[in-house]
Amino acid sequence: MKALIVDDDRTLADVIAFTFKREGFEVILAEDGEAAYRRFQDDNPDLIILDVNLPKEDGFKVCKRIREQSDIPIILLTVRSDEEDILGGFHLGADDYITKPFSPRQLIARVKAVLRRTKKKNPATVREWGNISLFLNRHELKIGDYPPIKLSGLELRMMDCLMINIGQIVTPEIIIDQVWGPNAGDMDMVRQLIHRLRVKIEKQFPNQISINNIPGLGYELKSIEDID
Repeated sequence: MKALIVDDDRTLADVIAFTFKREGFEVILAEDGEAAYRRFQDDNPDLIILDVNLPKEDGFKVCKRIREQSDIPIILLTVRSDEEDILGGFHLGADDYITKPFSPRQLIARVKAVLRRTKKKNPATVREWGNISLFLNRHELKIGDYPPIKLSGLELRMMDCLMINIGQIVTPEIIIDQVWGPNAGDMDMVRQLIHRLRVKIEKQFPNQISINNIPGLGYELKSIEDID
């Protein structure tokens, strides 16, 4: 597995990196918020250890940006222990929150617990509708004879939510609950995820399906037959 470790304290980052390498992780390092976001995009890590107090862009902002695109496990590190900061981190989508100082053994134990909680179940399940197949175990969407496309965890859950509710308008509240979890998303995140999914689908499956915005109500998935 690949871990992205983000901390501007290079000594601490090196200690964490050594600990993770000893556990068999491949390690990527970043020292500020902007670099962290670039490494997330370029290196596709499986886990992020993210310090809150970072230069250029703080860890809370980085966490929010990443969570809008991915459900990758994120553990926040900070010297803060205020309850509002902890709750704020969880509200932004962090999976755990560790205050400094901590022992390497404690960090690894928490990492393993988070990975167990967030590990994909990969059920051998296919959601089908007409010529559309959503492979939940492989994170793939296939339409007709077109080659399948890979979906991120968030994209997969969004598509699954829309397909489960075929023939119905799906409200933003339902989408947030099924994609991010209760009180863990907002309208901007819904709009951004819908936009990314539309672009990906239209590029690979032109004029096959559409995700329609029903003003004031929500979103509805339609097939080419419905569109015509």
